[in-house]
Amino acid sequence: MEKEQPQIDVLKKYANLMVSRRRLIAACILLALSVGLVLYLNEPKIYESSASIVYQKQRINPSEFSPDEAKQMREMVNTISQQVLSRGNLENMIKEYDLYQNSENTEDQADLIERARSSIDVSMEKDRGNVFSVSFQDMDPSRAMQVTDWLASKFIEENLRIREERARETSSYIQDELRMAKAHLDAKETEMKEYKLEHYNEMPGQRGANLNRLNALQEQFQATQTNIYNLEQTRMALSEQLEARRNLLEQNAAGAGGNGGPAGELAEARNRLQELLVRYTPEHPEVKRQKQRISNLEAEMRSSAGSGQEEGDAALLSRQDSRLNDLASRIREIDINLKTLRKESNNILAKIRQYQEWVEAAPIREAEWSALTRDYEELKEYHDKLLSRSFGAEAAETMEVRQKGSQFKIVDSAFLPNTPMKGSFLKILAASLAIGLAAGCGLAMGMDFMNASFKEVSEVENELQLPVTCALPLIVTEAEQKRTKLRNAAWTAILSAWLIALVIAGVHLWLQGEVII
Repeated sequence: MEKEQPQIDVLKKYANLMVSRRRLIAACILLALSVGLVLYLNEPKIYESSASIVYQKQRINPSEFSPDEAKQMREMVNTISQQVLSRGNLENMIKEYDLYQNSENTEDQADLIERARSSIDVSMEKDRGNVFSVSFQDMDPSRAMQVTDWLASKFIEENLRIREERARETSSYIQDELRMAKAHLDAKETEMKEYKLEHYNEMPGQRGANLNRLNALQEQFQATQTNIYNLEQTRMALSEQLEARRNLLEQNAAGAGGNGGPAGELAEARNRLQELLVRYTPEHPEVKRQKQRISNLEAEMRSSAGSGQEEGDAALLSRQDSRLNDLASRIREIDINLKTLRKESNNILAKIRQYQEWVEAAPIREAEWSALTRDYEELKEYHDKLLSRSFGAEAAETMEVRQKGSQFKIVDSAFLPNTPMKGSFLKILAASLAIGLAAGCGLAMGMDFMNASFKEVSEVENELQLPVTCALPLIVTEAEQKRTKLRNAAWTAILSAWLIALVIAGVHLWLQGEVII
């Protein structure tokens, strides 16, 4: 059964192999270093310069007047980046700094702009708060620094321009909206004013006063009706007394003057007038005719010269009872009072109907007024909000014009790069060394694998399945020893010269500035 070889023997085997192939490994390393140096010299060196810009919040009431917050910084940086990296700005940058002048014959303008855009990087610095960096890559370190400074200043310039333009547009928009809202609000206020003037007495606020006034009018109407009733009763009583007195006088006059004549007709006419006044007003046509008849009879009695007896009868009637005139005068006074009270009663009744209409219309006016007020409150709230935003927008615009608002500020200016970010000598040297070592070790192991001769006693025993009892050492002649020494010396000289040449070349190129460590 085949025995496994201990790990220590394997390590020794490969260590002896590397030592025996040390010249090959050294040659591979020197070759890799030489190739790396050539590649370094031929590879374009890209330098990167960067500048840091901080987002500086405004110092005057930022929460009230500033349209920006810290959380909007990323959005602002992206917006300004689009402006800075626009086609026009990049064309001006390429012309101003003569970028890619060796590529103008082979690349069109669009390719150059895209190449310049890919050389620019804008990134947020998470560990520094509101700070972001802008960088530019170029083969000339001085030009990379100049372009980076130009980009940083362009960011600040574009930020001020965009913020001022945005503040002006915002203020203009809010002013237009405020004018429209004020026009609607004024129209609504005019409509409410006209409505209130038209239906003032029917408004819900007047309902309590209208009810109080209506109750007072009803009490006044009731009192007036009571007075009318009392006066009518009084008049009726006086009319009865007057008629009784006249009947008595007529009887006396008839007994004294026979048939009576004009005096009897006059007494009869007066009795008839009193009966009519009980039923009708003084303006009634029948009452007026009866009064006219009485006037005619009295005139006839006064103008009749031969009727001394009749005149004496009339005088006698008047002298017999002065109470008759008093009763008639009181009845006329009561009629005047009744007329006044009836007119006043009609006026009060009309006012009662009017106040009842106002009270009944109050719920309708309340619903209509609520609809008008609801629209007005919404318009008023919107107008006040726009007015507040207008003040804020004007203040923000003023601060932007005076450059007192939130703005960008350079905290770290662009620096002159000393080492390229691409084509670093130390990186290429380390990579070449690693590649050469790996290639040398791999080549040595490959050559050992391709050699089929026995190298260890265990290999012979495993192959022949016989134990090895003795081994003869390699007998080297003096001539072979000389050739071996000469070959080793030649390899050592070549490798040493090669190494010295690489060191000298590296130092010389470093002094010439071709190699940057």
